Amino acid sequence: MKLLDCTLRDGGYYTNWDFDDTVVDSYIQAMNALPIDYLELGYRNMPSKEYLGKFGYTPVSVLKKIRQQCTKKLDVMLNEKSTRPEHLLELLGPIVGLVDMIRIAIDPKNFDRALVLAQAVKRMGFEVGFNTMYMSKWHDYKGFLDKLTQLDGVADLFCMVDSFGGVTPKDIKEIYAIVKSKTICPIGFHGHNNLQMGLINTLTAIECGIDYADATILGMGRGAGNLNMELLLTCLAKGGLEVDFNVLGEVVETFKTLYEEHRWGTNLPYMISGAYSIPQKEVMDWVGNRTYSFNSIVRALDNRRNKVADNARYPVLNATKTKQVLIVGGGDSVKEHINAISEFLENNAGMKIIFATARHASLFTDLINDKIFCLVGNEAKRMKSLVSADEFNGICVLPPYPRTMGTEVPEYAVNQTFELHEIAFTKSFLDSCTTTALKCAIEYDADDVYVVGYDGYRGAVLSDKEADLTNENRTLFDDFKAQTGKEIISLVPTLYKSLKVISIYQYL
Repeated sequence: MKLLDCTLRDGGYYTNWDFDDTVVDSYIQAMNALPIDYLELGYRNMPSKEYLGKFGYTPVSVLKKIRQQCTKKLDVMLNEKSTRPEHLLELLGPIVGLVDMIRIAIDPKNFDRALVLAQAVKRMGFEVGFNTMYMSKWHDYKGFLDKLTQLDGVADLFCMVDSFGGVTPKDIKEIYAIVKSKTICPIGFHGHNNLQMGLINTLTAIECGIDYADATILGMGRGAGNLNMELLLTCLAKGGLEVDFNVLGEVVETFKTLYEEHRWGTNLPYMISGAYSIPQKEVMDWVGNRTYSFNSIVRALDNRRNKVADNARYPVLNATKTKQVLIVGGGDSVKEHINAISEFLENNAGMKIIFATARHASLFTDLINDKIFCLVGNEAKRMKSLVSADEFNGICVLPPYPRTMGTEVPEYAVNQTFELHEIAFTKSFLDSCTTTALKCAIEYDADDVYVVGYDGYRGAVLSDKEADLTNENRTLFDDFKAQTGKEIISLVPTLYKSLKVISIYQYL
């Protein structure tokens, strides 16, 4: 059995395939001293509109350097979905003699097309590996497993990829037996760790007789990550494999800084996605979204599992004309000027309060103004923690059905909850709290739209989160004005140039 380490290729999903040269050099030196047979360095890709780092393209100069340093076999990966035979001269021609194997990432539905691509790769003199994804759903692809007879004479490796991290040892045994009955091609296994079964599944596959096993240092890999190579080597060492644990410990230390930065590994959303074979990329995007709580992600996954668009539906908001609305954001200026804001609202009892976030809602409970709570992302949970059933005297408004992350409403507000029919004033940030708040202002056909709590962020350098939110709000303010022709008036200081500032104190 051969061991294949794909840390740089699979781990690149967290670093955009950029790795510091010192990390790569230490990695190569360690791999030379460890019982690893193949190193999968990265991808060879045609030019892309999105940024891909060094190992997203694995340039010839990089391969030449590593080839000189490395004593192990090397491979790079092609994405079948974006690679055609006519691309191979450009992608693979320059690296003939620099790498030993080309592995091809394959969706089972494209197996016939992948076979043509693999034959062309084979004619160029490379070993060819089929990294066939979505192992837990292979039975859903009619006729796919019967096509594996066509691998003979073409593939040097057929790797069973547990893309969703959801197979069990029982599945491994059953699927391996089927694959083995169809082809004489060497068989491998690449496990993901959503259910933390990467090790037991790989050990089961080894017991079955696989020829290749994949793993990565510290389990670095897409989504929930992969089987830890250091864990696999430790288990195999117990069975007699010679492992230099000093070298292994050093390479683990090399990648710890990256782990501290990116914190890959499983969590409840990844566990659910693995159990129900839901794509990791989507969950990875959700987990990284600042407005999505674990509860909302779990709810969205539960809806997906139950094959429903959303878990709840409410009556469409039927708003009546109002003259003025005040949208309350989450900025600290709300607390700083709360006395003036309260007096302003008391003097304008007909003005509706729209809470884009419930962060400051408890400051307004004594006011008689109509209150509208926008429930997006984590806002229902926040509202429940800040506004009790006795204090709630308004309505809740949801984005249009179906909602990406499903629907959560405090129990005490269920009968006073409505949803928007559509959002048309912008095409951006449709699941934003501010989007819903501005759409409510449009629905109520407000003559005057005031805001507080949209302070903006000071400082020469903004965090990624601050920069993203600044861009989001700026875009939405501009789109609102373009659609309605109305100015949004901030009653407190703000850094947003899109807002017109008029001091609240001149109204008192």
